[in-house]
Amino acid sequence: MDNRSIEETTKTVRCLSMDAIQKANSGHPGLPLGCAELGALLYGEFLRHDPAAPAWLDRDRFVLSAGHGSMFLYSLLHLSGYGISLDDIRNFRQIGSKCAGHPEYGMAPGIETTTGPLGQGVATAVGMAIAETMLAARFNTKKRKVVDHYTWVLAGDGCLQEGVSAEAASIAGHLGLGKLIVFYDDNAITIDGGTSLSFSEDVGARFAAYGWHVQKGDMYDIDGMRRMVAGAKSEAGKPSLIMLKSVIGKGAPTMQGSHKVHGAPLGAEEIARAKTAMSVPADAQFWVSPEAKAFFEARGKELAAMHATWKAEYAAWRAEEPALATEYDAMLSGKALAPAVWPAVKAGDSIATRNSSGAALAAAFAAWPGLVGGSADLTGPNMTQLPGQPYSPANRAGRMIHYGVREHAMAAISNGLALHGGFKPFCATFLVFADYLRPALRLSALMGLPVVYVLTHDSVFVGEDGPTHQPIEHLASLRAIPNVLVLRPADAEETNEAWAWALARTEGPTVIALTRQNLPVLEKADPIWRDTFRTGAYVVRNPEGEPDVVVLASGSEVELSLRAASLVSGKSVRVVSVPSLETFLAQPAALRDTIVPPEARILACEAGRSLVWDRIADGFLGIERFGESGPGAKVAAHLGLTPEALATLISE
Repeated sequence: MDNRSIEETTKTVRCLSMDAIQKANSGHPGLPLGCAELGALLYGEFLRHDPAAPAWLDRDRFVLSAGHGSMFLYSLLHLSGYGISLDDIRNFRQIGSKCAGHPEYGMAPGIETTTGPLGQGVATAVGMAIAETMLAARFNTKKRKVVDHYTWVLAGDGCLQEGVSAEAASIAGHLGLGKLIVFYDDNAITIDGGTSLSFSEDVGARFAAYGWHVQKGDMYDIDGMRRMVAGAKSEAGKPSLIMLKSVIGKGAPTMQGSHKVHGAPLGAEEIARAKTAMSVPADAQFWVSPEAKAFFEARGKELAAMHATWKAEYAAWRAEEPALATEYDAMLSGKALAPAVWPAVKAGDSIATRNSSGAALAAAFAAWPGLVGGSADLTGPNMTQLPGQPYSPANRAGRMIHYGVREHAMAAISNGLALHGGFKPFCATFLVFADYLRPALRLSALMGLPVVYVLTHDSVFVGEDGPTHQPIEHLASLRAIPNVLVLRPADAEETNEAWAWALARTEGPTVIALTRQNLPVLEKADPIWRDTFRTGAYVVRNPEGEPDVVVLASGSEVELSLRAASLVSGKSVRVVSVPSLETFLAQPAALRDTIVPPEARILACEAGRSLVWDRIADGFLGIERFGESGPGAKVAAHLGLTPEALATLISE
């Protein structure tokens, strides 16, 4: 890319960004103006991609972690030939535009992930980089390299202050992810003012301590950035941080370098002065340099030729390695290579659902070649041990990831694995620690990523660990997130079905909440309960004739409800297992009425808060306060969660 093309590209990025933000009267001009030179090099030289084929399997991934600077990305996608038009840019931040306030996955080709919550992009990119190494280890041969790409990130001060990026950077260094390159827009400015107000650490030293390759340079030294990228690529055993000193809002004559340019339009006068300084007509709106446009048209042909070379290599690999190709196809489609053989259990068996989940996970692991994941240092308690060697720098083909005590990064990395393609990721911790990963889980839901969250120790029956470890509000809080399927199986058979449902799901994440204590495998009154299970509820116990009372329950409280029903005389009681409350509530009324007759009195029982249950139940037995430390059964009794208490409620 010659200097003229770089200059014309940077002018275009600055002009489009200023005008779009001004027209919307909303946005963040500081980063697009300050990082335009890097953007020109990224899309003009560094990235290996094909705008004509945005889903190319072996493309480089670029993540704008500092998503508030979204016009940086939209301008470059427009120039490069992706599906973002000038009209889209003119409608920046408006309903229906592909150019949302922050980059939104699925809104336009070239947007690899949703960003905006700072630090999430860095952590998600770690998952993408892990995915590349896993696929390369499994599918490259001595003769052919069909997986060989980089993951690039642009992050700002805010990204590197957020804790999730620290967690992710730590594990990325430990894993030696040499094809992860992060550019740090080091402009020393945040919304409140200079970073000196709150941020004085040596970022380079911190990342070096994590095990990263660190270089420092200038955002406006073009040859220097080229040398640093070459240096990053030559360091195959470490992820790279390239720290670039920059000027926020560069090119805004009276505002550059100030926090005032971070998150507000520049104003018509400042934009006119900036354009004049760039030799662009002051009144030219949404100006695109003809030279930049011509450069990227030519660059598109070069990239298409690069892609064509890879396609020939890929076709030859498929012909030479049909078994590997079949496995790769299954992974890319999210399919199993063979039907899963779920663990066999029988009525009366007693097993904790976390244990039955571990057995189901092993069965799923054998059937789905793309199933990968791990636990936040709770592999034994979560029962998430996978066969074979864990993933490591020495074993990139490993499918089990030891995340350490990093719940937030674990969830974000799982998002990156899912976004990359080829994987069905799961991650695991205690249900109470869903609070630590909730921001990334919310992004799983927002992007429609089929990540499976295995959350064990699901109630006060955890016992002696006490209220800090006893989830009370967590099921309700997870049900509150749109597009999250929350499953709380009542026994080992339901656990198998929960895993089958989760792995079949393609449109969003699934939470599987599991017990530490043993539960009996239940007799089911519904002869086709496995089918009815997918409606969110089915009948476990049915009296003769129409029921006077229907008790709805999930998880361990289904067995408690059955015991309560057996203590009641004078009333006919139906017990319904509700593995997915929100799914059941979304069913047509006619279907719900077959399971919960509207004439009956409806009660609900769950070891947690009544939120959401109160939409359907006339009465509720649960827990509306924090727990206590003591043996699980005694804690439940102390809090009034007993069959006798429920029987009394039924008899009223």
